[in-house]
Amino acid sequence: MTSTDSAQKAPAKDPWDLPDVSGLVVGVLGGTGDQGRGLAYRLARAGQKVIIGSRAAERAEAAAAELGLGVEGADNAECARRSDIVIVAVPWDGHAKTLESLRDDLAGKLVVDCVNPLGFDKKGAYALKPEEGSAAEQAAALLPESRVTAAFHHLSAVLLQDTAIEEIDTDVMVLGESRADTDLVQALAARIPGMRGVFAGRLRGAHQVESLVANLISVNRRYKAHAGLRVTDV
Repeated sequence: MTSTDSAQKAPAKDPWDLPDVSGLVVGVLGGTGDQGRGLAYRLARAGQKVIIGSRAAERAEAAAAELGLGVEGADNAECARRSDIVIVAVPWDGHAKTLESLRDDLAGKLVVDCVNPLGFDKKGAYALKPEEGSAAEQAAALLPESRVTAAFHHLSAVLLQDTAIEEIDTDVMVLGESRADTDLVQALAARIPGMRGVFAGRLRGAHQVESLVANLISVNRRYKAHAGLRVTDV
């Protein structure tokens, strides 16, 4: 390589140089459930415009009214249409059916799947492996015209909803096929005080991230905690 080639080579992008997402509307499908409601609350508290989605608009509107902070409620289809970024926080058993019904409404949207496919028996929680490989990969298969990412899996719904807690001390593993999309999701996570979004690979790695929730449930039960994750040396 000549000195001229070296001089013309663009400097490496700072991985922490993230875009401004403060003006984007965030929709939360399943926003009346504990996880979705907690995410909606934290993002709205950080100044993000948030719309809660539910199968029944009345339920979404009631949940939004309880949260305040400018949060609105709508049925899932309207929530998807009006949002720039859509977080999928529905129960695993309704995941495929919900996304199939919203394929057109979610076309062109940045979708963030945070669903954890889990089973429970007398030994506790255990990971399920969907045919597609993970919940996020199932979402990508069902939403071919959407930009699907995976994030927000390891957050305690109890802590998210606790109004007395100022900061959520955790990292968020973010996966996706497009670095531009994962940058947006990382930036969204960073809107919540104490939280940091960390790029963690492509969607094919989502199963490991989703499955780890089963281990965190065991940690929480053993230590009576609300465990999260921190990634060191980055």
